[in-house]
Amino acid sequence: MELKDLIIQSKKKTPVHVYLKNKIQGMEDQIYSHVLIGEWDEMKEVLEKFHCEDYVVEADRRNSALPLLDIKNLPARIEPGALIREGAQIHQRAIIMMGAIINAGSIIGEETMIDMGAVIGAQVQIGKRCHIGANAVLAGILEPVGAQSVVIEDDVLIGANAVILEGIRIGRGAIVGAGSVVLSDVKENEVVAGVPASFVKFKDEKAAAKSEMILALRNL
Repeated sequence: MELKDLIIQSKKKTPVHVYLKNKIQGMEDQIYSHVLIGEWDEMKEVLEKFHCEDYVVEADRRNSALPLLDIKNLPARIEPGALIREGAQIHQRAIIMMGAIINAGSIIGEETMIDMGAVIGAQVQIGKRCHIGANAVLAGILEPVGAQSVVIEDDVLIGANAVILEGIRIGRGAIVGAGSVVLSDVKENEVVAGVPASFVKFKDEKAAAKSEMILALRNL
């Protein structure tokens, strides 16, 4: 089933936590000792049925189509605050930093780091040993229909705040400068920068040294 069909056909959910206050003399304003967990429509019925009036409801989503990925058994390092949607693939020894967002259908290759605040859109394909810089945006595809996904080949460095538009392929070993907006394909070992990004040079030893991965960081 294609990703768009999965989202369309999924049962939309609004999970909530309902905290009911337990009346304890002298602590009336402090104690919520009963917690109900479930779908909001079902919880509303329970609250009305039992005439509950003193409660607090917490919800972090509304009519959500896909849940977050269960990360407990991933062979990767996932830092607090990363959001990874079900349907994403995270391969061995990848690192997902705080605040990164990885949408459904995307692939994160072995030993690749997704830095803080980076946004990896739906169905983006990222190869091995890449570094996607902080707050970079790799455009996903669900619509318009027929759009092609971003493909990042192995050993690529994407600088902080760079933007890669849908359908772009970044060749193996390429470097995209910080803040660049990439509108066309980048060839193997090219260094590009600017808005729009343009060719600067081919990667030399100095540039290669700057983009070298510290693979010890990938140890689990």
